[in-house]
Amino acid sequence: MLTELAGPFAFGLFAFTVIFAATNMLEIGRLVSEDGVALWTAIAIFLWDLPGEIVLVIPMALLLGTLLAMQRLSGESEINAMKTAGITFVRIVAPLLVAGMATSIVMYALQEGVVPFANDQVSGLENVALDRTSAFNRDLTVSAPLPGGGRQVTIASAYEPGSRALMHVTLVQYDRSGAATQIIFAQEAEFTANRWVLRNASAYRFNGDGTTISEPNVAEQEVDLGEKPTDIVKRISHDDPQQMSRAQIAAIVATGQLTETELRKYVTVYQEKLAQPFACFVFVLIAIPFGLRSFRGGGSTSLGFGLAVAIVFIYYVVTTIFSFVGESLVALAPLWAWMPNLIFIAIGIARLRRAAAV
Repeated sequence: MLTELAGPFAFGLFAFTVIFAATNMLEIGRLVSEDGVALWTAIAIFLWDLPGEIVLVIPMALLLGTLLAMQRLSGESEINAMKTAGITFVRIVAPLLVAGMATSIVMYALQEGVVPFANDQVSGLENVALDRTSAFNRDLTVSAPLPGGGRQVTIASAYEPGSRALMHVTLVQYDRSGAATQIIFAQEAEFTANRWVLRNASAYRFNGDGTTISEPNVAEQEVDLGEKPTDIVKRISHDDPQQMSRAQIAAIVATGQLTETELRKYVTVYQEKLAQPFACFVFVLIAIPFGLRSFRGGGSTSLGFGLAVAIVFIYYVVTTIFSFVGESLVALAPLWAWMPNLIFIAIGIARLRRAAAV
């Protein structure tokens, strides 16, 4: 069964990847011809974009592969032959269901590990190649809690993506009562070796007795701003949380920097990113009975391709609807995130039981 699935799955993976990558191929030409980006840089951007495309393509390819595999086995009466030999229908399709669950787990690992790293590489290449510093020439504010109480507020005038530095930084620390205890002015804050370093800083500390201690012209001072450069850029530029890992989303939500609307979106996507990889298992479950019933007596690859696209379209329409519901009722976001999978699993099980009874 797995051997039968491998060929159509590989075909679907290639076909859908080409379709999704077509737009990115055109983007390479535009970057080189209109924006003057070096060809090798444009190619690197295209290649780093591929992991994100492949994560979208894998469930579709698995759906198409299962449809075509069941089409051939059913059309040539091999399913009936296995039943006649005493093999139960559940045992026949079990390898496909296991493959769907295993692929879901692999999808989750890719989504959480590979894709966010690749997206960061794309952002870095685009920022350097297109000189996007001006996009962040606005006030940047980061608020983070301090150990033992109080808060630290950091304000910068701009972000330099090439050096990953905040420019013209003002850092203010407050105690539990809200009184300022320290103010630091720095020319820049550079992120190196996983830490922030203030350059050319001047610090002023306020004591409880009303006196002030000043430290002008401090060459370097290490601080913890509460966010990494990529987190700051994603939040300030209102980057799509769909491009982040669940860990990155959770870190941004924990900063408390999001507006109410942004918070609803981030929490909803956080829950959806746990449910979406399991579309692989759902699609296999749906495809098995559809392959048996719809293609019995033969069929064409084009018909299987069309049915796969139709199922994917309906699934993602339902997913989009529940995503909007999740943002409106964010307290039940985990339920709404899993609802499309639960609905399609119920449909798949019902059709599978009918197919097994034939």
